[in-house]
Amino acid sequence: MQRITVTIDDDLLEVIDRISEQRGYASRSEALRDLVRDATTRELAAADGKTPCYATLTYVYEHETRDLSRRLTSSQHHHHDLSVSTLHVHVDNQDCLEVAVLKGSVAEVKSFADSVVTQRGVRFGNLHIIPSEPAADGNDASHGHHHS
Repeated sequence: MQRITVTIDDDLLEVIDRISEQRGYASRSEALRDLVRDATTRELAAADGKTPCYATLTYVYEHETRDLSRRLTSSQHHHHDLSVSTLHVHVDNQDCLEVAVLKGSVAEVKSFADSVVTQRGVRFGNLHIIPSEPAADGNDASHGHHHS
């Protein structure tokens, strides 16, 4: 690990210190490492659409909007190779919240997310991508144990 010197404007340093304290980092260096790692990982994954990833797509939609529930469900079925799981929550009489867990290439996941959140009646769409690397042995169960 190398030690570097960085000049940061006072307002930005206050934000970094606040984040560091809120998240419970032991030092400012740990907070900066995580922030930089997160930003660089996202940028590298975005640059190469082939990068495998896991993602969550969260959105709110009006279930009464013409055929929207059916279209969203149909879209997930047509992309069953990307869809790992979906959580559906009835927010109130008109709105539903869904969280879809996705797995695929960054490009495929982004394309699917765009097709969902741009539909009329969908609001607050948010995609969070976590780049992943396949296991060295080619086995998808890279965490060392199997689930029954």
